[in-house]
Amino acid sequence: MQNITKVISNFGMRRALFSTSIARFHKPNAKKQLQGTGAVPQRAGLANDRQVFLDWNARKTSVYNHFWLRDHCHCGECYHPVTRQRLVNTFGIPRDIQPTAVDSTEDGLSIIWPDGHKSMYRWDWLHTHSYSPILRTSEPLQSKKPKLWDAEFKLEPVAHEAVMNTEEGVKQWLDQLETYGISFVEGVPTTLEATEKLARRLCFLRETHYSQGMWSFTADLAHADTAYTQLALGAHTDNTYFTEPAGLQMFHKLEFKGEGGDSLFVDGFHVAQQLKALSPNAYRTLSNTHVPTHSAGDENVLIVPTPRANPILNHGTEGELYQIRYNNDDRSTLDHLSSTQLDEFYDALFMWNKLLTSKKNELWDPLTPGRVVTFDNWRVLHGRSAFTGHRRICGAYFPWDDYKSRARVSRLTPQDKDRLL
Repeated sequence: MQNITKVISNFGMRRALFSTSIARFHKPNAKKQLQGTGAVPQRAGLANDRQVFLDWNARKTSVYNHFWLRDHCHCGECYHPVTRQRLVNTFGIPRDIQPTAVDSTEDGLSIIWPDGHKSMYRWDWLHTHSYSPILRTSEPLQSKKPKLWDAEFKLEPVAHEAVMNTEEGVKQWLDQLETYGISFVEGVPTTLEATEKLARRLCFLRETHYSQGMWSFTADLAHADTAYTQLALGAHTDNTYFTEPAGLQMFHKLEFKGEGGDSLFVDGFHVAQQLKALSPNAYRTLSNTHVPTHSAGDENVLIVPTPRANPILNHGTEGELYQIRYNNDDRSTLDHLSSTQLDEFYDALFMWNKLLTSKKNELWDPLTPGRVVTFDNWRVLHGRSAFTGHRRICGAYFPWDDYKSRARVSRLTPQDKDRLL
């Protein structure tokens, strides 16, 4: 009991953090003084009638609401150990629930609730999900931090044999995609079938009005789209007219007899960074101005996104740039902006285009047969030079969520899953 009193007394010195009404404490409390390591607390106990506290070694104190703890119990009754889905009935928990016992163990925080239910919370899980305050320095389920590149970029290709026969090869492929937004696989047999087998090592393929998975075409206007011509294409992202553009895209030039037709790649995140440094106002304009888009060339197709228009530069809740949607050729009529807004938009668009077409940002690659490129369609813009002669190219779209799932699984263990969810 002396240890409990000591914890309460010491903790009372930090009243600025939260209330510590001793009279309303429950009996068992932080029986062991643990050696804090940053992810294991030195002390744990009841802060007041609504919260549990944990003192971490890094001079940080976290508090967890009682209801939140009961609602997040991960025992076998409350959380399915295989599907990792919640089983607890949130709406059957009293909103004023309080523990009857709180105990610190080597493995984690043990809590007994009024109905006798016992919950165990691992220290690493509590540290990861601390919300008052937030202790994690990054969101581990989000993408890896991108490394920006330009025209001088050199990237070691991944061997086709490694990708097809080892998980390590797939992991290298995915790591490059998450880090740089682009990856090359060399030594691929120049057939549609071999390319599809490679694509399916990554994840599911996305069906669109262009194909039911893999596509293969020449400059025959099989679809009413400039991609099906010999014309040069400026740097752009695909599917700006879809509510959710494809996450990845793959190209493999199977046949080529002619001149030109080299592929262009631009790191859109790098260009966006340059624009922000050059003109914060232009960056803000392209982040806030909603641009309508469409696909309507084929007779039986009229695709527009929901919502009808989206910014070129899209940001997450923390302000991070996560997606670029830009294809000036697919832009619909701008009839929703005022005269002032139009001037601001066009001024910003011209700055964007100047950076996008700067030689220092353009990475060109002939993509010789056998060399397959896969790239992040939410980050890397692509294009091509005009060409003559015969050119057959095949490829595929990949859904964003399936790609990101495959990437996470490649770098996380089952134990990481349990800790992060």
